[in-house]
Amino acid sequence: MKLSALFFLISITAFGQYTLRQPEAIPLHGQWSFAMDTRDVGATKGWFKDSYNVNGWDKVTVPHCFSVDPRFQFYTGTVWYRKSFSWQPQVGKRVILHFDAAYYKSEVWLNNQKVGTHEGGYTPFHFDITGFLKSGDNVLAISINNDTWQTGSIPGAKDNGNANDPFPGWINYGGLIRPVYLTVESEVYLENLKVEATPDLAKGTASVRLKARVRNASKQAVTPKLTTVVSLDNQPLKLVWKTSSSSIGTGQTSILEAETSLKVPEVKLWSLDEPTLYQLQAAISGDTLSTNFGIRKVEVQNAQILLNGQPIRLAGGNRVVDYPGLGSLEPDWLVEKDFRLMKEAGMEFHRLTHYTPSETFYDLADRYGMLIITEAGNWQLTPTQMDNDTIRRKFQQQFREMMERDWNHPSVIAYSVGNEYLSETPSGQRWTKDMMVYGRSLDPTRLYTFASMRLNILPAKPEDEATQYCDFVSTNTYGNHAKAFDHIHALYPDKPILISEWGTRADNAAGEAGQVFHLESVMVEIRKRPYIVGASWWSYNDYQSRHAGTAPNGYRPWGLVGPERAQRPLYAAHRREMSPVTLEKVSYQAGGQGQHQLMIRVKARNDFPAYAIKKYLLKTDGKTVVIPDLQPGQSTEIKVLVRGFEKNVKLEILKPTGFSVITETFELK
Repeated sequence: MKLSALFFLISITAFGQYTLRQPEAIPLHGQWSFAMDTRDVGATKGWFKDSYNVNGWDKVTVPHCFSVDPRFQFYTGTVWYRKSFSWQPQVGKRVILHFDAAYYKSEVWLNNQKVGTHEGGYTPFHFDITGFLKSGDNVLAISINNDTWQTGSIPGAKDNGNANDPFPGWINYGGLIRPVYLTVESEVYLENLKVEATPDLAKGTASVRLKARVRNASKQAVTPKLTTVVSLDNQPLKLVWKTSSSSIGTGQTSILEAETSLKVPEVKLWSLDEPTLYQLQAAISGDTLSTNFGIRKVEVQNAQILLNGQPIRLAGGNRVVDYPGLGSLEPDWLVEKDFRLMKEAGMEFHRLTHYTPSETFYDLADRYGMLIITEAGNWQLTPTQMDNDTIRRKFQQQFREMMERDWNHPSVIAYSVGNEYLSETPSGQRWTKDMMVYGRSLDPTRLYTFASMRLNILPAKPEDEATQYCDFVSTNTYGNHAKAFDHIHALYPDKPILISEWGTRADNAAGEAGQVFHLESVMVEIRKRPYIVGASWWSYNDYQSRHAGTAPNGYRPWGLVGPERAQRPLYAAHRREMSPVTLEKVSYQAGGQGQHQLMIRVKARNDFPAYAIKKYLLKTDGKTVVIPDLQPGQSTEIKVLVRGFEKNVKLEILKPTGFSVITETFELK
């Protein structure tokens, strides 16, 4: 079954190749005028003014990554985008200008007036532009600077004074890299929804709590009434809600809360292979807002991560947002392609990347089952930077924007507060503790971690390193695996371990075969250790970089797939090693008239990866057989009838969501 046939998202509108989050959105995609501003004179010279002639500017199509546009390739600095659009003001309405992301520092003007600024390259932001609009033609101008080679930005340069300090591990792809659009709201409108769904696994019931942020942009105080509808399979559930109300002053926001309980017949848990989604619609007078959510429980017990009360051990991968000719653009076709390739390589549980990728990936993860740790941009900040109040505020802003975008995704099970900083230092310890406290003040329903590289230096005591504050260990380990794993477990015997990064490059001394050997060798060690609950290969794909050690072609070849997603031998090896089931031929019996009988044993792995198998399908010759549900370590035998005179038969196991798990060819003899 092709992913394109499976792909269906609730309350989302597709515009061209990109997905808009709200169905009533007015897209500002398409042709814009564009210019580089190498001397940073645009603002003082009035490039944002409607009287400024842009006839000599280039034309680009937004979303746009100027770093890969052949006309401006790898330029770092300030650029300008301008677009005119027609508007007719509506009485009693507010108009909000949305940016799903712009890399990195943005200044926005509309009709000769500065609207606002934003810093951060991967998280959404918006402005109320009602007072800036006029009847007829409107001129929108945005300056963007992608120079994150300096200290003070997140991500940004380290402040050690070393040659490689300016460059993180990936390219500072600049531009209006995600959709830009308008929404029209009532003067009192719903700005954000947070759904907290908690199952009672013993009783089979669940509670659902809604926090709705309401903004009052009118000229008088209001007391809005919140109504809520939850649907399953597009059928509204008959629920009784307890709802709060409060007076909201003019120009203020307030949180309205609603809570309800679901009875046993109304509860369908979200899981990897049965990712059931509910739809919630909240309404106040004149406005509605909708979101999907799932009911599932994620917890840590006895050095295991439990999903809905069952231990899980899963493989994963790190996906760097990079594609030839696109840079950091993520059109839907690329997100769908990467998602399918990752799922069918057995990648189910990841700290996905060092920043916030397109939300479309999370939509797919919700609908087809995948577990994600989402990480904001502390990539190797130095101790001095982690103690800097400005850096801390910038990180918290991006962290909050990421959380507010993603907190209703059931696929998101944890937040990470950074990657590979000096977590044994007092500064690293303070950062970890403080940012987790800040995160939990916004969303206490998730687990918290960070990706440590310092556990590999084998600290002597748990309090010597900041992992002490984490719900589970995340370690980036590239060698000495067995010794490192055992030492980490000795330090934190009650914490499960996710290997958040491991791997080797395709240009190692043994080449691509060396990647396969490395995978197979380390998997032997992982399978011996039940406290290792995840192993996330760095990286799923090759990516461009300015970091030292990049190959002469500009890429870092860590991937299972190359830049254009051509599969290396590592891909097939990873798919084989990370399948939760194995296929084994038990017997073969030739029959008359070209009818033969093949007996196959299907076994759910008991070591790694390991989780319960439900509603899987065995496919052969266009026919499918339902595999009985299996717990880790259990097996079943299935009789396969083979017709004809072929020497081999190909068997494939599919998840109930349609994704291929493993394919094996057996000789008929």
